Amino acid sequence: MLAGLRKYLKILRISLVERLTYRADFFITTFFRFLPLVTTFLLWEAIFAGSGKSEIATFTRDSMIAYLLLVQISRMFSSMPGLSTGIARDIRDGNLKKYLLQPIDMLWYLLAYRGAHKIAYIATTALPYAVLFFLFRDVFDGLPDPLTCLAYVLSLLMGFLIGYFFEACIGMAGFWFLEVTSLIYIINIFTFFVSGQMFPLELLDDYGLRMVLELLPFHYLAYFPAMVFLGKKQGWDLVLGLLIEAGWLVILFSLCRWLYRQGLKHYSAYGG
Repeated sequence: MLAGLRKYLKILRISLVERLTYRADFFITTFFRFLPLVTTFLLWEAIFAGSGKSEIATFTRDSMIAYLLLVQISRMFSSMPGLSTGIARDIRDGNLKKYLLQPIDMLWYLLAYRGAHKIAYIATTALPYAVLFFLFRDVFDGLPDPLTCLAYVLSLLMGFLIGYFFEACIGMAGFWFLEVTSLIYIINIFTFFVSGQMFPLELLDDYGLRMVLELLPFHYLAYFPAMVFLGKKQGWDLVLGLLIEAGWLVILFSLCRWLYRQGLKHYSAYGG
């Protein structure tokens, strides 16, 4: 087991070196990511000005901007661009056999690869994000207490794993369907809204719908970590949220392994 762990740690290290080769690409990507964020800020400024209210669904103008900033950090960890399409493409083109012919498990290999990508991305974008948060420091009420910070980091790390295994599960559809691009697009649009990336779930008028969404894994990709940092998830509510997040992590991991095993029974290794 220790030898297997060292193998994937070496993959992580090699992938990290590879990713750091493209530092300029990370900076450019980050810059363009800030542009939609600025548009979102202006949109909410207009909403608060037009409503004539100082608070909307328990959010003030400052706490809304703080939430939108924190969602960027959540998505930095949980987003997995290209993972599901890459898995489906490898299955379709027959490239999956490279994992079957070597003593490497595809899911652990891709997890190490994505981990390296996240480390490189966070390292190369830390400065621009630090400047952004410094410029908007007035919208925060200071740093949360140490226990809340610990819960926040834990929620981000589990959000990374949930995002990974969820995307991997979608990619496994390639074992049964020749083309899954449209399916992946629909699912990504759906998760964009229900994860709280665009707005806090408190803005939903239907309380029952909001409760259902908070029981699903999607809001752990963006909404939940941000709410933890803002101190809007405390006490038993925070503990329960973390337990449900851990439960979803176990479920998605188990589902991903099961789909992979079942999919290999259908795999014919054409192409490649």
